[in-house]
Amino acid sequence: MTNQRIAQTLEQLADLLEFTGTNPFRLRAYRNAARKISAMTDAIATMVERGDDLTKLDGIGKSVAEKCVTLVEDGKLQQLDDLLEEVPKSVLDMLRIPGLGPKRAAIIFNQLNISTLDQLKEAAEAGKIQELDGFAAKTEKAILAGIAIAAAAGQRIYWSEADAIAQRLRAHMADCSAIQQMEFAGSYRRGKETVGDLDLLVTSDEPSRVMEHFAEFSEIESEIVSGDTKMSVRIGDAFQVDLRVVPDDAFGAALQYFTGSKEHNVVLRGMAKNRGLKINEWGVFKVDGEQETWMAGRDEAEVYGALDLPVFPPEIRQARFEFQWAEQGALPDLITLDDIRGDLHMHTTASDGQNSIDEMAAAAKKLGLKYIAITDHSKRVSMANGLDDDRLLAQWDDVDKANDSIKGITILKGIEVDILEKGGLDISDAVLEQADWVTASVHYGGKQDRETITKRIVDAIAHPSVSAISHPTGRLINQREPYEVDMQAVMMAAAKYGKLLELNAHPVRLDLNELHCSMAREMGVSIVINTDAHNIPGLQMMRFGIKQARRGGLTKDAVANTRTWAQMKKLIGKPA
Repeated sequence: MTNQRIAQTLEQLADLLEFTGTNPFRLRAYRNAARKISAMTDAIATMVERGDDLTKLDGIGKSVAEKCVTLVEDGKLQQLDDLLEEVPKSVLDMLRIPGLGPKRAAIIFNQLNISTLDQLKEAAEAGKIQELDGFAAKTEKAILAGIAIAAAAGQRIYWSEADAIAQRLRAHMADCSAIQQMEFAGSYRRGKETVGDLDLLVTSDEPSRVMEHFAEFSEIESEIVSGDTKMSVRIGDAFQVDLRVVPDDAFGAALQYFTGSKEHNVVLRGMAKNRGLKINEWGVFKVDGEQETWMAGRDEAEVYGALDLPVFPPEIRQARFEFQWAEQGALPDLITLDDIRGDLHMHTTASDGQNSIDEMAAAAKKLGLKYIAITDHSKRVSMANGLDDDRLLAQWDDVDKANDSIKGITILKGIEVDILEKGGLDISDAVLEQADWVTASVHYGGKQDRETITKRIVDAIAHPSVSAISHPTGRLINQREPYEVDMQAVMMAAAKYGKLLELNAHPVRLDLNELHCSMAREMGVSIVINTDAHNIPGLQMMRFGIKQARRGGLTKDAVANTRTWAQMKKLIGKPA
């Protein structure tokens, strides 16, 4: 029982209890505990096995601790099972609709007997939702728009979640001595923001042993299909994992084929046909009438080499630019995690973070970073205890002290300043002028019209103290659509004023998306990849941003924080 599964179970329990009208204080305790547990590096299961007192953990009370123990020991919660008998599980899909919430979902369920997204869509299109007390035509329209988001959220999981499963599965399969080669394929290997399933390819002379070992993976909930060389299983409620045992001489061909993308493979197969070749998951074949002769397929280099092509990094196999780059002999050397030198967006206990300046700095130093910026929220974000001018200046005194005590890393005086709904910033110019690093963000007024919200962001870019714009489109994957912002205008302004745009590495944001990363590259706008970490584990999210940057074709030179801080200061126009 992983921390992630425990956290997901507590969240699901809170959703269902809120749906049935339970005390909100209890719900808050479950949700707070879920956030704490999902961010923990120590495994709850290990602590339970040791007999540790879970109530000593911050944010874990007696009731939550007991549920954690039950989940570890029994693998389920009877209370949750009872609730799922009372409330159809399909109702949980409705709770994924942005802005709907359990209370409104309960009204729809109880008064219209609606429990699925299809039923909800039909009722909304017929105008039945706006007839309910507390609902209006505008609400009904928003529900209709959010159904697609909810449907997608129910079908795919974040890449970060798929990666956690893949790493646990890889560790499990590594114990099987019958496996010779092993690799994941599909959208997971390509680094897509969300993943629908996992494809695992292996070679082995003893496929039955491989299948038996795979079936022993503790997270498997059910078996979908099983054969001599293929097994499909479900992990959790719905996530599917497909295992294929392939021949040695076809491993590269199968890896290329199942990695995709579909669009990339269509182009590749068209090129092969023009050369009298055929490519499939079994290899590359020379076609002579009815005769097909195997040529290659042991590894991807053989497959691509048969067409005089380089091995494309999986992240750019999108049939977008890669074949043109290959033809020009200009395949980019994509950025890697090792290229990153600094992280310029993180929060501490001064606003809504969970660790102090010293703790975040020490953890960042341990990760090999050379500089960080402390960027707590400004006062407009009151729910996050945002800082006003006086508190910010006091915090910068603490940054000076931290720089004196922690050697080997530079801690910058920063702020995530809010771009106000009416325009302008909510920290005075006199204070912002003293900052090492200012990143500006939109947190309110996200539904403003395109012209208004674009002007807010462009005006912030023009501000002399602003260095970058954080999470520029405001989207939350599977939760919230991006602002109606003109990104071309934003990038033109960034290019004009020499400002940076953030690629926020949080797996729910990944904002900019890969298309905007490509646009920035083409327009000469520098990107800064930041974690937006709110605790020490959050600093590890940088690699999610790197995946996204690679999908956008970004090289080391296109990303600002691959530079030293001295080079960065020159880039953003700060005195040396």
